[in-house]
Amino acid sequence: MIAILHNIRSMHNVGSIFRTADASGIKKIYICGITPTPTDRFGKIREQISKVSLGAEKYLPWEYYKSITTLIKRLKKEKYKIIALEQDRKSIPYYKLGFNENKIAIVVGNEIKGIPKNILKLCDKIVEIPMRGRKESLNVSVAFGILVFELIKK
Repeated sequence: MIAILHNIRSMHNVGSIFRTADASGIKKIYICGITPTPTDRFGKIREQISKVSLGAEKYLPWEYYKSITTLIKRLKKEKYKIIALEQDRKSIPYYKLGFNENKIAIVVGNEIKGIPKNILKLCDKIVEIPMRGRKESLNVSVAFGILVFELIKK
């Protein structure tokens, strides 16, 4: 399983996703768009990410891709199933996902705008976490953790 982080703004969310990815056995993280990378353009470690990830960014492989579209098309050629975690009219509850695949890529997006429609169209499935309270959504790193550990069970 791999993860794709698209246009996530918060370094704390990126760090948290790295930590969860390490804990769950994610093989690689792809960072796309405006998502901050663990190191800046000068190679200096971003302390806000490192503090939350507890150093997971140092040994969990990651790669920056400017274009998520290019990345998804490449991964599809490599036979990955692309799962977007997003609230959408086409989404299904995450626990009803029927995949039993080894090559899965999980896409999570911007904290406010989510994953753009043109990216959702490229995905094999769109899943969401049903909300029972008054709030419409969870923090992106929390939602990522819920989905990843659900997929591990399968």
